[in-house]
Amino acid sequence: MQSKGSPVRIVYIVDDDPALLGSLERTFRAAGLTAGLTAVSYQTASAFLDAAPDLSEGCLLLDIIMPEMDGLELQERLNSLGFNMPVIVMTAWGDVETAVQAMKSGAVDFIEKPFNDEALLDAINAALALDRGPTRDRESVVASKLMAKLSPRERQVLDGLVGGSSTKQIAYDLGISARTVEVHRARMLARLGTHSLAEAIRLAVLAGLPPADLEANAADRQRLSGASRRLPE
Repeated sequence: MQSKGSPVRIVYIVDDDPALLGSLERTFRAAGLTAGLTAVSYQTASAFLDAAPDLSEGCLLLDIIMPEMDGLELQERLNSLGFNMPVIVMTAWGDVETAVQAMKSGAVDFIEKPFNDEALLDAINAALALDRGPTRDRESVVASKLMAKLSPRERQVLDGLVGGSSTKQIAYDLGISARTVEVHRARMLARLGTHSLAEAIRLAVLAGLPPADLEANAADRQRLSGASRRLPE
């Protein structure tokens, strides 16, 4: 049982899939017996937006692909309201560029559907443990120092991942093998002190990866797309 004055451990879930909402609610009910988690669900972004001004504690688990108002638009509107809860975005599409956009808007993590309960609860607990005070500048300094540890090739691999490129595409763009890309990726994650691509992307965003870099990556991919499609599987 939580003591008086301890943080409220509420997970607000916004997703238009009733089956997923039911599954997540059952997961959090089971976890609540030991972790004190409570789930509150919304089937539309608009419904959550209406409720948001009266909410102050907890964590938001936000789907990206929804009709009428998607998760990214909801994020923008919440930011305009000064909404300060940690946000975890989830998507069924594995769209890293969308995750980057969500993180640039303040999301603390992203998870790809389908996800297992352990990974989900780890992400939720990490988000709820965050200090949401004015720490962004300090985090940016730390992220920049970590980025400075990367070798030029490791940074190129990270830039490719942040831009949404596959291992095969990065290998083609850099003129190296896919296996070598994987080696650089593993070393990059080790230097950043994480095993998570989501955390590496978050650090890159905090370090101030300029939007122009992302646009250049996208332009390069478009320029090379014809050739990359012809790469052997």
